Amino acid sequence: MLLDYNNYKIIKFIIKLILIPFLTFEGGMLNAQQYTKGAIKGSIIDEKTKQPLIGANIQIIETKQGAITDTSGNFSINNVVAGNYTFQVSYAGYLTKIIPDQSVLKDKILSVTVELSEDDKILPEIQVQSFRYENNKMKPISTFSFSRDEISLNPGAQGDIFRAIGMLPGVTSSGGIYSAIAVRGQGVRDNVYMVDDIPLTEVGHLEGNSFFNDPNGGRFSIFAPRVIDNAVFQGGAFGAEFGRRSASYLGLGIKEGNKENIIIDGQVDLLGITLNYDGPSYFNKKTTMFISGRYQNFYPLVNLVGLQNLGLPSYGDFILKTTTEINSKNKLSILAMVCPESFVRNMDNVYADKELNLLYLPNFKRNKIVIGANMRTLVKKKGIWKNILYFTNYTSNVNVGKAYPKKDSTGTLKNTTYNFINPIQTQEYNENKWGYRSVFETSVLKNDRITIGIEADILQLFNNRKLLVNDTNFVFRRNQLLDSTQNFQVITPNLVNSNFKDYFLNSSAFISYFIELSNRLSINVGIRADYSNFSKQIVVAPRGNISYYLNDNNSLSFGLGIYYQDPVYSDIADLPQENILKMERVEQYIFSYKSYLPNDFKIMIEGWYKGFNNMVTTPINGSILRNNNGKGFGKGIDVSLTKRLNKNWHGIISYSYMEVKRNDQDGLGEYNFAFSQPHQINLMLSYQVNKRMSLSGKYRYATGRPTDNYQIYTNILNNGNNYLYGMELLGRNQGRLPYFSSLDIRINYAFHLKKIKFTTFFDVVNILN
Repeated sequence: MLLDYNNYKIIKFIIKLILIPFLTFEGGMLNAQQYTKGAIKGSIIDEKTKQPLIGANIQIIETKQGAITDTSGNFSINNVVAGNYTFQVSYAGYLTKIIPDQSVLKDKILSVTVELSEDDKILPEIQVQSFRYENNKMKPISTFSFSRDEISLNPGAQGDIFRAIGMLPGVTSSGGIYSAIAVRGQGVRDNVYMVDDIPLTEVGHLEGNSFFNDPNGGRFSIFAPRVIDNAVFQGGAFGAEFGRRSASYLGLGIKEGNKENIIIDGQVDLLGITLNYDGPSYFNKKTTMFISGRYQNFYPLVNLVGLQNLGLPSYGDFILKTTTEINSKNKLSILAMVCPESFVRNMDNVYADKELNLLYLPNFKRNKIVIGANMRTLVKKKGIWKNILYFTNYTSNVNVGKAYPKKDSTGTLKNTTYNFINPIQTQEYNENKWGYRSVFETSVLKNDRITIGIEADILQLFNNRKLLVNDTNFVFRRNQLLDSTQNFQVITPNLVNSNFKDYFLNSSAFISYFIELSNRLSINVGIRADYSNFSKQIVVAPRGNISYYLNDNNSLSFGLGIYYQDPVYSDIADLPQENILKMERVEQYIFSYKSYLPNDFKIMIEGWYKGFNNMVTTPINGSILRNNNGKGFGKGIDVSLTKRLNKNWHGIISYSYMEVKRNDQDGLGEYNFAFSQPHQINLMLSYQVNKRMSLSGKYRYATGRPTDNYQIYTNILNNGNNYLYGMELLGRNQGRLPYFSSLDIRINYAFHLKKIKFTTFFDVVNILN
């Protein structure tokens, strides 16, 4: 398995150097001859309608400097001493918002856009610091949001949004080894990912298994540190506007370019370098650009810690986002992403593996491409119309070889050189998707909101996988064997080979309606229809939420819904073209309690239940022909206490209990699902010691994941000159791996040299291992 940190105990002491702005351009922008201090410019808008708020107030809490927005909702604060500040933003009839940790730099203009939500008179004593959508009644009560700084300061996450989300209740990140997330007992491929309103299915690098789809997902996010400006996560009961996946919703916003001046930041570490450009485009005065380039190569790290047996992984990410304010009503964003990766393991790596844990020789190259255009139009005073065109591509070219060392019964190698065959298996895989989304929001009454949308895409799949020679699997189930007297499984081409090429037209339509029936009671109902060309299905999925405020600070919510999920594209491409898989069906029921406390504390308790039907399963006879025989249920409770980033410290402590059972109806009966971990505890604290230094720590505990019981057989070939072992799997997930426990710490120290701000940070990942 690629880079399996469970097998290799690595303590990663990686010191990273961040370079924040060191470049200033003249020509309509701030320059050093004009100012010796920084400035703040921006706009304040309505969170729902995106309309400017005239006469809104913004104040720097530390200096008491402030400004009032003009008739376009814009403001400007000049002559601000360089440093980190907290802003307070207020407007009559709206909730006051506190925005912490805003960095004003010398000879630079900080550009900010603030969204305020209307005051429903339920929270008169509470200042709302939560970021963007978290207090939006239209969203589920368990909505969590993250700012750019909260993501980057998360210890052990190294700026990875998915590792930061792994701290939330009900979220599993495969023991912290992987970047991908599994939510409330479902898999890592069951989540809705929206990036600037573009749906993505591939968001990680370097899946744990180098040439098959790994159920644990990728180890690193395709988003470099400080690329994500905001993130909104909903662990269940999300609205009808999101579909074709069933576990959770994660909306990511890529940072927009600075309107006023250039800021360049970078990061250097043992793996490589990241550089970001944030500023005007200079080809159009109304257009800003954000550009991010990252390259990571593991060669220095594996040589430094003596792990040449791993092989050589590398990956990169290039992201370009332009934002054009066409006029006061129309805003166009264009996003382009290219994310290549490769992994090579040769015979030198096998010889370096003294325990011969991995004999395969993978050589793969993969690439992800995203291109999208998002036009946002303000319609009259209350309407927003978004039209999104996009193209996504995922390409994978794989060659896999295998080494064949021989040992005798004492474990002594018969030869110092090993036979090998390269390749024994090849695969060419390609996904292309051309899509369109149109979403319109408006209000009919003062206290309602209606959302209507349509979606369509053309999906093209190509898969050509060939096993060139027979292979042997030494881990097996007895009923997989053609000869039940053998203690190994012979893998023949008919069990592996696949040749698939086809395209499918899919479409969706949805409508949702939110209304506040009173200051204390609100309802959000919706319905979604999806057509799957591959599954030959039209499905209808109703959903709803009801929220009731018990008093000024405490609220209850109940949500339920039906969620249909497309088969994973690679599963479709593994099938003969005359075979089909149905859409999976998940029923969700959620009951929540939330309480806001002073000083930006929030308590959330949420119980949930899920019913699973038509789940895609893999037969245990060794065939690649998957089916929809799976059924099951999941239930659990999540409890969390959150302190948002404000003033000197923030953090979260959470506990989750879950039980998730599946039955593939293959004779092995009911079993614990792979991501079912009954008990999880997360604790994260971050403290700002002074303006230069911050300390943070993160502790995680989780019950071990389910695993199969097994029986070991010796000398399975009855050959003393090639002594091999076999492992028979017994039952399914009847045992458990040891519990997982980790402690991450991070120390940040910032300092200035002339116009350059440096931040060094010492990030130790899992000092317990």
